Amino acid sequence: MKTAVITIRTEPELKAKVEELYAHFGITVTDAVNMFFHKSLMNGGLPFKPSDPFYSEENIKHLEEAFARLKAGQSTVHELIEVEDDD
Repeated sequence: MKTAVITIRTEPELKAKVEELYAHFGITVTDAVNMFFHKSLMNGGLPFKPSDPFYSEENIKHLEEAFARLKAGQSTVHELIEVEDDD
């Protein structure tokens, strides 16, 4: 079977950590990338849901509870503090 070469640029520290992690599973980074590609094809897209951690279920729940306390008058008013800009 012929193979194609893909060059990926990444941070050296990240590469080392990923290589060490995958070694525990007995696979290489190349194996993991191929698995990612195959899973992408199986899913018809990314094999995971891209998301912003700000909008996690836990954070949204916390924000909704804080907003409910605010609406119920169960909040604390804080005075604004002037901050000088160092520029």
